[in-house]
Amino acid sequence: MIESPPTWALALTFWLHLLATVAWIGCIISLSILILPAAGKVLQPANHLALIDAVQKRLEPIAWFCMSLLLLTGLFQMSVNPHYDGFISVSTQWSVAILVKHLLGILMVVASAIQTWEVIPAIRRTLLKKVVDEGQVIALQKKETLLIRINFGLSILILLATAFARAS
Repeated sequence: MIESPPTWALALTFWLHLLATVAWIGCIISLSILILPAAGKVLQPANHLALIDAVQKRLEPIAWFCMSLLLLTGLFQMSVNPHYDGFISVSTQWSVAILVKHLLGILMVVASAIQTWEVIPAIRRTLLKKVVDEGQVIALQKKETLLIRINFGLSILILLATAFARAS
C-alpha cells in the first residue's frame, strides 16, 4: 500500500471514477431499455441498423475513454485502500468483491471489443451495399442487441459487487 494521498486527490479520483461509471453504464442502460426497443418498433430493419451505427459512432469513443478512466482511477483507489492486500487476493469480503468486479469488467471489455471491432464494422459494410440482405441485417441487429444486453447485465453485477465491497 502506498502512502495516503491528499484528500483532494482521493476525492478527485472517486469523482472521476463515478463520472465514468455513470456515463458508460448510463449509455448502456439507455440503449438497452430505451433506444433499441423503441427503434425496433418504429423503424424498418435497415433503418434500425443505421441508427445503431450512428449511435455507436458517438458511443464508442465515450465508452473506451470511460473504460480507460475507470482502469486508471480504480487502480489508484485500490492501491490506497486499507483492505487491499494483493491483486488476486480473496482473503476478505472486500477483496473477493473487488476481484469479481474486475473479472466482470474484463468481460464487459471483451463484449465492447467484439462490438467495436467485429459487429459495428459488419454493420457499416452491410449499410454500404446497394442491395441489403434483410436476413443479414436482422442477424446483425440481434448480435448488437445481445452484446448490449450482456453489457447491461454485467454492469448491474459490477454495481452489485461494488456495493458488497463498500459494505465490507
